[in-house]
Amino acid sequence: MGPTLYMLPASCPVRSVLMCAKAIGVDLNSIKVDLLAGDHLKPEFLKMNPQHTVPVLDDDGFILADSHAIMSYLVSKYGKDKSLYPTDLQQRALVDHRLHFDSSILFARGLIVSWGVLFEGAKEIPQKLLNNLSEAFHMVEKFLQKTKYVAGDQMTIADISFVTSITTWNPYMPLPEAQFPKITAWLKKMKELPYYSENQIGLDQFLQVLKTKIQNEHGLNKCINVAT
Repeated sequence: MGPTLYMLPASCPVRSVLMCAKAIGVDLNSIKVDLLAGDHLKPEFLKMNPQHTVPVLDDDGFILADSHAIMSYLVSKYGKDKSLYPTDLQQRALVDHRLHFDSSILFARGLIVSWGVLFEGAKEIPQKLLNNLSEAFHMVEKFLQKTKYVAGDQMTIADISFVTSITTWNPYMPLPEAQFPKITAWLKKMKELPYYSENQIGLDQFLQVLKTKIQNEHGLNKCINVAT
């Protein structure tokens, strides 16, 4: 049996790991962590990950949290083809930069927007937060003006992180093709991957939660673009 992944499919970072595992052919033993039921706050989970976040990987007793670290580890240990996390120093450094960009800017700015909506009863989204998210999307567009993928001319785990973040936060900030032609073309390529469904399944669950929130808070339908 392969490594164990503590996960929740609706989680954006979890979906990144699921896509990565499929890409390199690693079978994961998935254990669902029900965040709403407080599974992540139970002593046995906190012992593994004091951050009480998902995903968490247990590979024969080696415990690792954070999707970016987990993907780097999985490709380095199990990937027969290292192209998803290149061994060339400069190429890998660029991938690492993009992973840090995702965790500190792209994913982080979307999370701040989403947190207020999902967990704090926000009736509207402050324009400043939307502007920050828009700025992050424009940075990605600039990355893609230089190369075919976000960290070079071949796909890497950075693209996997970016596609789960962008598709998750897209309802808060539309991506019209006229403004984001490179992202639009790149998204099309990413969605054609044979393992993209690992993102779509959990994304649909997330969007359903968001849709329910919109229906309960009528003012939100003016600032969140989710089909209802």
